[in-house]
Amino acid sequence: MLATVRLLFSPKRRHIPQQCVKSLKRHYARRITTVDDDLQADRVPSRLRKRLEKHGLNPEEFIQDVTRPTTDRAEHVVSVRKGTVVPPASALPQFPHNEDELKRLVQDMSSASQDLNQGDDTPPSQFPSDMKKYNDWRRDQSRKAFRPKVDPAATSLILFPGQGSQFVGMGKSVMDYKSVRELYEEASEVLKYDLLELCLSGPISSLSSTVHCQPAVVVSSLAALQKLEEQNPEAIETCVGTAGLSVGEYAALVFAGVMDFADAVRIVQVRAEAMQRASEEVSSGMMTVFLSRQAKLKTAMLAAREYCSQRCNIEEPVCTIANYLYPECKVIAGHTEALDFIEKNAKAFGIRRTKRLPVSGAFHTSLMASAKQPLKEAISRVHLKKPEVPVYSNVTAAMYRHPKDVAKLLPEQVTSPVKWEQLMHVMYSRISGENFPQTFEMGPGSQLGVMLKLTNLKAYQAYANIEV
Repeated sequence: MLATVRLLFSPKRRHIPQQCVKSLKRHYARRITTVDDDLQADRVPSRLRKRLEKHGLNPEEFIQDVTRPTTDRAEHVVSVRKGTVVPPASALPQFPHNEDELKRLVQDMSSASQDLNQGDDTPPSQFPSDMKKYNDWRRDQSRKAFRPKVDPAATSLILFPGQGSQFVGMGKSVMDYKSVRELYEEASEVLKYDLLELCLSGPISSLSSTVHCQPAVVVSSLAALQKLEEQNPEAIETCVGTAGLSVGEYAALVFAGVMDFADAVRIVQVRAEAMQRASEEVSSGMMTVFLSRQAKLKTAMLAAREYCSQRCNIEEPVCTIANYLYPECKVIAGHTEALDFIEKNAKAFGIRRTKRLPVSGAFHTSLMASAKQPLKEAISRVHLKKPEVPVYSNVTAAMYRHPKDVAKLLPEQVTSPVKWEQLMHVMYSRISGENFPQTFEMGPGSQLGVMLKLTNLKAYQAYANIEV
């Protein structure tokens, strides 16, 4: 119920300073939850108590005068937030005391509703939620996205992949483009090892480790951006939005001018090392689940946590969704025992197929909590700027509005699920018949294109992968 306070109007209260009344209302606005609640005199703030004593008033008497109802006064309840006048408690209808009264009340309400709607096709209520236009607006994901008043086909969206897209030899096809080699050399100087040699020659076991994979994917994705800039500079100039999957979000932030390239590489290195350490604390992993229409994934994860708690003696077991990829596919993460349980009982929960991911831990879950502080400290040492191109967050599936939002949400990303499916709906939601922007996926693999195809087939028709 809306927080309210009672104001009694009578000649007796004319001498009470209105400023004190307003201060009391502000102080207790969130504490008073019902009409009959009384304010406690001993909880009057010292600042207000001094003001009352200055006017020669006793705080206890003042509180009683403001809040105690009397039968011979005009009693009003004034809404603190909007100032709407509500009838006093004595004037409100009382809830039925027995079953017969309740049945009569329900019958009266039903008959009144039928009489009201008889011969009238329009809804009797004028609440916003009863209006189709309002509901359509609430469901419209595009209201959360940047929409310039131009033909969407003349604009572009740029996407950056995440960990798991790496392969030995990535970067080879972009070596002849301007500044690419310098990009790898600058990254190698920050990382203290030869990143280009690792990307070109492997081995895959070393390249796939978290500490090496994350910087490699970010740098290779930005190398592909250099290729796009030379081949199709107009795609860069007309970009109206960018996003990256998991660690790919750092490449998107560099492209949007939020952080410098060298700073991004340092932060990603800290992030990778912190996540690797967190992975070594407990046996955990990630698994892709392909769902049927009758799938009960929430039930499966709950059962897996109960199994870990009761049969494996694991305190506070973790098994949650880590990545929302597309409607019939999610990535779950948590303790290894929980994933084993779901893998063995997949069909019982309507899960068509499962696939373990070659990662070292349960990323984007609470098991990565120890990685947040080092990442937060690394980001605090970097000067973040306002995005020149709208960047969409993995955590909220909405645009970053301010550099402070970037500094706050990037550490949260390592323990929060990646809302990629929701993010795709926000970026690509369109009115029927409207054109879609061109989509360019930077860097290794084409996993984001596959997910776009399964989420929005029409938008996928304007998709292209810039290979490295």
